[in-house]
Amino acid sequence: MRLLGLTGWSGSGKTTLLTAMIPLFRARGLSVSTIKHAHHGFDLDQPGKDSYRHRAAGAREVLVGSATRWALLHENDGPEPALPELLARLSPVDLVLVEGFKANPHPKIEVFRPSLGHAPLWPGRADIVAVAADGPLPALPAPSSMLRLPASLPLNAPDEIVDWALRFLEAVALSPEHRRSR
Repeated sequence: MRLLGLTGWSGSGKTTLLTAMIPLFRARGLSVSTIKHAHHGFDLDQPGKDSYRHRAAGAREVLVGSATRWALLHENDGPEPALPELLARLSPVDLVLVEGFKANPHPKIEVFRPSLGHAPLWPGRADIVAVAADGPLPALPAPSSMLRLPASLPLNAPDEIVDWALRFLEAVALSPEHRRSR
């Protein structure tokens, strides 16, 4: 499965961009899944529902199924699962879009809004292969300016970002390093 992440500061628009990109990838014939990292505990279940009561009673896993979807809720007993462990649980697709998991070394597009006042994440990070911004990137101090500049993409043009991503993913798939690692 091909993997591409979105990273950036909170409030930068990662989810907005990701949800705009999914139908564009699908329109180009790709099957797409997503993985989202949550920094805090979360719950997909609601108090009072049977599945919630099953978990509250101590079930390690609760699978809920219907005619339109199924979901598996799994309680962690140990450390937070790493991205490769979560990827192994997905059914095969053409592309997995990952929101979050900043520390994992997969290729990422940084979503950057200069108006938020944060420094960009990409300087010194080889895993950030592009920056989708809604304004010019800030000038970097002289020593930093010699760093590799990632591709610059217009944040408000998801179709252009998807076109770039498809070219990037194809180039990675054709690279000698990628072929040797398979």
